Amino acid sequence: MARILARRLSKKKIVTNEGKVIGTLKNLVVDFETGQIIDMIVYPDPSFDSSGYRVEGDHLFVPFEAVKDIKDYIIVDRYLSRK
Repeated sequence: MARILARRLSKKKIVTNEGKVIGTLKNLVVDFETGQIIDMIVYPDPSFDSSGYRVEGDHLFVPFEAVKDIKDYIIVDRYLSRK
């Protein structure tokens, strides 16, 4: 995947590879020692069933390793996005 500046990801919609909207990107969790993005913190869409996902308060966490593509949307693999 090509390098993308974090500010370009701000407020992008996160969608599964099946086209289901998970929510909107709020923030990123980064390992400062390696510079790797660990998780995406997401405002979940009200219609999204968050069963099987890590939820803290009103935020949903999606592992960054689930990301398959970033263009107009952040597309994630449905199975890899669960923890």
